[in-house]
Amino acid sequence: MVESIYGCKWSLTVYQLLACGINRPGEMVRQVEGLSTKVLNECLRRNMEFGILERVAYDESPPRVEYRVTPFGGKFVRVLDELEKLQQELERGDAPPG
Repeated sequence: MVESIYGCKWSLTVYQLLACGINRPGEMVRQVEGLSTKVLNECLRRNMEFGILERVAYDESPPRVEYRVTPFGGKFVRVLDELEKLQQELERGDAPPG
């Protein structure tokens, strides 16, 4: 699961967008150059299958759909943040030899 999500650059981008309060797919596509609706939908679907994101559909006209991080997803994103910090330490040479 970690490899699948961490290996997808768009998943990390989606998490950043959600953290900034951008939770509607159309707005996500508009905010990120190079992100297509098709690729975003695949990314969102994969994250929902893993239980990281949930889809919230509102009974409105026109229909409105938003995504949010699940409680499990919040823990998962924190783990990814720690992996990112570790990677930065390795790149700077701060990590102890091992």
